[in-house]
Amino acid sequence: MDNEAPVIAIDGPSASGKGTVAERVAAALGFHYLDSGALYRLATLRALRGGVPLDDPGALAKAAREMEISFRDGKLWLQDEDVTEAARTEEVSNATSRVAASPGVREALLERQRRCRARPGLVADGRDMGSVVFRTRF
Repeated sequence: MDNEAPVIAIDGPSASGKGTVAERVAAALGFHYLDSGALYRLATLRALRGGVPLDDPGALAKAAREMEISFRDGKLWLQDEDVTEAARTEEVSNATSRVAASPGVREALLERQRRCRARPGLVADGRDMGSVVFRTRF
């Protein structure tokens, strides 16, 4: 992680176009792009596919910590499988809020998000990006 790399945080209501804007800004600047919502969808998909009970906070946190993910070519990858479509199914969407409410999952994904900060910079799309994840002091 590069604490000196700049971060542009984009927040807003669901379906407001912030993801599209964030991706375009990142591309225009040559920055890395982070879709924090996708991380939670990937953690949910990992839990569902692994048979992890959504009411077991310890197992959910473990699954979130141990999942192998990447963002390549505009796609979401989980355990080396393109899961772009699978991560956006109704089943995953409906379960994501339950998974995201787990403190252990939030902690695991917070660290993962912070590790995305790298030169030349990062455009981060999602809730709490500027106020929690990449909070700065003035």
